[in-house]
Amino acid sequence: MCKVIKVKRSSYYHWIKAGMIVKKVDKQLNELILAIFIQGRNTYGTRPIRDKLIELYGLVVSRKRISNIMKDLNLKVKMKRRFKNTTNSNHNLPIAPNILNRDFYASNANEKWVGDITYIQTGEGWLYLATVIDLYSRKVVGWSMDDTMKVSLVNDALNMAITHRNPAKGLLWHTDRGSQYASYSHRDLLLKNNIVQSMSRKGNCWDNAVAESFFKTLKNNIIYDHYFYTKK
Repeated sequence: MCKVIKVKRSSYYHWIKAGMIVKKVDKQLNELILAIFIQGRNTYGTRPIRDKLIELYGLVVSRKRISNIMKDLNLKVKMKRRFKNTTNSNHNLPIAPNILNRDFYASNANEKWVGDITYIQTGEGWLYLATVIDLYSRKVVGWSMDDTMKVSLVNDALNMAITHRNPAKGLLWHTDRGSQYASYSHRDLLLKNNIVQSMSRKGNCWDNAVAESFFKTLKNNIIYDHYFYTKK
């Protein structure tokens, strides 16, 4: 190599010893990690940053090295807020069995859907968001928003998904035990569309982990960074 580029060996070894190569690579990597961290709204830890480096730049970097660089750059991940329950499972309405049983894998689209409700604070009061997620693609296929948690909130979200996806008979629909999902109106909607109902165990948010995870991502990446002055 030295012969090709006409450089003395002693100069090459001096360059190596001075660490110029390492400094150059580290500087570029630091800039990439900083850019990814900012684009992730200060929510990306070592795992998402590692995945983004591979996806965007084809760089394979260990999580330990990323962690050390984040410490050097004083990049601190925003802490997640505590979970707040939005549904009431203390009711006398019929409860469906936990058919899903934490099996969040789906081999085809419109095979298994999960739903949940979350809250969003605004300057005019609370807004409630109901979503329908297809476990095959983890895509939100239906949603509804209102300033009350009436049964219409979850029915509207499910109706949107049904209209857009037109699922075949036997679709599995999993939610928590909230009164909205246990209501007679919601059960009639499921019966009308040949949808099988499944519900989490009481007080067990892990039974609906995919829906919970989506809301945490939504809030950490977008909602907690903004103040919405109006419900609109």
